Amino acid sequence: MSAADPAPRRLTPFDNPIARFLAGRFGVGLFLISLGMLFAATLFGFLVIRIQNHDAWPNDLPGLPSLLWVSTVILMLSSVTMQGAVRAARGDHGPRLTMHMTLTLILALSFLALQSLCWHAWFSVVTERWNESAEYRFALTNFYILTGLHALHVVGGLVPITLVTRRALGRGYSPEDCAGVAYCAMYWHFLDGVWVILFATLLIGT
Repeated sequence: MSAADPAPRRLTPFDNPIARFLAGRFGVGLFLISLGMLFAATLFGFLVIRIQNHDAWPNDLPGLPSLLWVSTVILMLSSVTMQGAVRAARGDHGPRLTMHMTLTLILALSFLALQSLCWHAWFSVVTERWNESAEYRFALTNFYILTGLHALHVVGGLVPITLVTRRALGRGYSPEDCAGVAYCAMYWHFLDGVWVILFATLLIGT
């Protein structure tokens, strides 16, 4: 080999697509663990205050907006379509992948739209009863804190969903190269699970 010849490239474990996927999945898993700790800390703080103020907690709080049930169903359906996208990507069904990703994006936007209607529905309640007691103020703002924190992460999830959908439209995925779809699904299923816990907490604790 002459001095002008380039030095041979050293192979690394990440030249293997399976190794790259596993490393990426591990990274996403760590990210989800950190998010889980954030949501857990928020829920724990609410439960501590709720238990400490059990006797003084207002018993005439308005019921949760009925649209929360609808938005919950929509979010669960988006998890189904997202998993359908994973299966389509692994099975090399490009049109089906595009369809499932597009449906997931539409359902995610619908969930956020319904959440905004729920926030608006409770706004009049907040303004009318804000000064009644500290417990009442906490109970009312708790609805916005828990749902708002989750909605913020849903908005963040729209970015990768949009990018994956755009790449799917260009037939940019194959069974050997569909890690982006899998990572997106991991994040989205996590958000769906978190919402079920948050919604149950709101039903029981408010």
